[in-house]
Amino acid sequence: MDKSLTLDDQLRAALSALTPAERQLATHILSHYPVAALGSITQLAKAALVSTPTVVRLVQKMGYKGYPDFQNSLRGEVEAMLVTPLTKHDQWAGRVPDGHILNRFAEAMVANMQATLNQIDHAAFDAAAVLLADPKRRVFAVGGRITHAMADYFTSLMKVVRPEVTLLSDNSSTWPPALLDMAPGDVLLVFDIRRYENVVLQVAEMAREQGAEVILITDRWVSPAASFASHTFACHIEAPSAWDSNVTLMVLVETLLAAVQDLTWGVTEGRMRRLEELYGRTRFFRRHR
Repeated sequence: MDKSLTLDDQLRAALSALTPAERQLATHILSHYPVAALGSITQLAKAALVSTPTVVRLVQKMGYKGYPDFQNSLRGEVEAMLVTPLTKHDQWAGRVPDGHILNRFAEAMVANMQATLNQIDHAAFDAAAVLLADPKRRVFAVGGRITHAMADYFTSLMKVVRPEVTLLSDNSSTWPPALLDMAPGDVLLVFDIRRYENVVLQVAEMAREQGAEVILITDRWVSPAASFASHTFACHIEAPSAWDSNVTLMVLVETLLAAVQDLTWGVTEGRMRRLEELYGRTRFFRRHR
């Protein structure tokens, strides 16, 4: 086995020569790489539904003395993955000229992230997460022409975390019926960046009239919808492009999801287990062989 290859590449290269049980193990490791192989040999074997001798045979076929030797190599690889990109600019940027769009865009995104996170009020963020986690409140989300995709992404994952989550359609004719059912204390998450959209502003205004708590994710120039929001989070979105970037919005959304998940884990864990059972019964996902 070529040790100059990364461990995942070594596993892929070995697949055709493995027994069915070894291939099942290798596929499990690749599907959860590198976390799957960082635990004990017993944990790995149990998770992959194989025996511990199968684990030993696989790593020996790859040229390692045993599982500890394999793990030492993996830990070294993980350490390099974590440390090198943070400490060596040339790991990701050295392959292209300094003025290349890849470098210019990446630098802009890093600057946007730093500027955005520096101005996020932690208390306001925590308060927004508590609102979104409250089982007594229904959650709605809406976005504009471009940011509707962010609202869609948010609701797709939040529906797993907790019940009573609704995406308002990008068809504005469907909004009045949804607003009609919005009750005091419900939460509306609004996405609105320049150019600000009148219909999004109207939804925020009418939701507030219904007694809903409005959380706004916007840009640093701040959407007019902020006048109806209980919490407003302003993101830096400039990019060397004809379009603004949604990267900082995505990070904020995923962080909110993680915060709500932590607050609701007693419920969320059961929902996730049941969802996986349902996916398994419907064979929704393709199984790796």
